[in-house]
Amino acid sequence: MKQLFIILLVLPLMAMSQTFEKGMLSMTEFTVKQGHTAQFMEGVKKWKECYNENEGTNSWNFWSRVQGENNVYGVTGYMPNWADMDKEDMAGKSCRMIAMTFIMPHVEKSHYAISKTLPDWSKKTLSTDSKLVWVTYFKVNNRALFSEIIKDVTGTLATEEGEARGYWYSFMGGGEDDPDYMVTDLFSSYAAIDEDDKKDGPFALYKKVHGDKKANQMMDNWRMAVGSSWSYIWELNEELSN
Repeated sequence: MKQLFIILLVLPLMAMSQTFEKGMLSMTEFTVKQGHTAQFMEGVKKWKECYNENEGTNSWNFWSRVQGENNVYGVTGYMPNWADMDKEDMAGKSCRMIAMTFIMPHVEKSHYAISKTLPDWSKKTLSTDSKLVWVTYFKVNNRALFSEIIKDVTGTLATEEGEARGYWYSFMGGGEDDPDYMVTDLFSSYAAIDEDDKKDGPFALYKKVHGDKKANQMMDNWRMAVGSSWSYIWELNEELSN
């Protein structure tokens, strides 16, 4: 687990541009021990200060999970390709003892994942004032059928609304309990979620456009393709992001 955290801290992460582009997203979730949240957050702050004092150039976003069990935090960053992981980050290496001393003693467990972006399924533009992200994860039984459904639905949304909704990712490897795909929706505030709820959902809009028969067939295919799905809201911590 300690080695996993060090891998995260030396990844050459890239800041997100204003266009959703082909690339890779690194994600690490930390479950913090009960009663250790303040110490964990202070440790992350120390690590960020050390990293910047050593003139580190990488960027990341730090998130807190809103729902679910335990105190869970996430760190995400972008890479253009696998080769970016070969680059050395001397600032990260210089600060590894900060992580070992002030962060890891407060971590119950951590989980690391990499996913690739799917621009063809996703919105093209990115919001510049996002404070919340609603993430829905999918484990699928049939990747080919799932891909066919998403292309059909997102294509319908793009035709009717000018572009697709959300930003899609495909997970690269992982354990048998890890998701296969996820889609993220970005919001500037909780009030913005209320506004988004006023729109027709993807299935309702698809049904309006294509009619009951085709919509019902698509839903039958969905039930065959998807094994399970779940979602969380993640809230951005700007102070601990970089």
